[in-house]
Amino acid sequence: MTDKVLEDAIIIRQEEIATDVYSMWLRTEQIADLAQPGQFVALYCEDGSRLLPRPISICEIDRTDHAIRLVYRVAGKGTAEFSGYHTGAQLRVVGPLGNGYPKKSKKALLLGGGIGVPPILQLAKELDCEKQIVLGYRDERFLEEDFRAQGNVYIATEDGSYGTQGNVLDAIRENGLDAEIIYACGPMPMLRAVKTYAAEHGMECWISLEERMACGIGACLGCVCKSTKKDAHTHVNNKRICTEGPVFRAEEVDI
Repeated sequence: MTDKVLEDAIIIRQEEIATDVYSMWLRTEQIADLAQPGQFVALYCEDGSRLLPRPISICEIDRTDHAIRLVYRVAGKGTAEFSGYHTGAQLRVVGPLGNGYPKKSKKALLLGGGIGVPPILQLAKELDCEKQIVLGYRDERFLEEDFRAQGNVYIATEDGSYGTQGNVLDAIRENGLDAEIIYACGPMPMLRAVKTYAAEHGMECWISLEERMACGIGACLGCVCKSTKKDAHTHVNNKRICTEGPVFRAEEVDI
């Protein structure tokens, strides 16, 4: 895991890119230089009644301008507060947190579902291999054009309003896609299905687990998931998503 830092970041710009989905660029002193695809940061609210920081995945990294992009959905009072911030506002941020995706030179499928779409954008930019990108949405799409600059993009929508009707696996089958390795981020039902699909096809698979977190640094054990093997230190079948994840080899976790 990369060393983490606490710093006051400045909002460069923020906009709503879909209903209740916001894109925020932050200028940082160190976090952008340290961050890797798949990691996340934790943002502190100004409202003192909200003591714990909110974890948000890193969508893009601009190391030249020392900036990171966060794309998040308003899901509670903390993220609602963030959505009201404007250019020039300061945010206290700790990061980068967790581990990222391993970058391998294999033919890749990048799968994102819902608010699990943003975390795979920087990975798509950094992977130096043949890649096919499959994005799944309930209905309203976002970041589609950003991904089209990185490779072939296929879309699945639950309501069938665009692309394949169904989920990312339906789009894979409909378009006859194949690969040697899968990178995925999305809701748990999607990740369970992707894990099974990868195992059936003998494909290496890395998944990023979305989970509500408290401390974000592994101290509170509020975000543990069940692992397939016992931890060497605790001797129980648990892993902390915030520190040993959020990215896991699919076989490592029981989901």
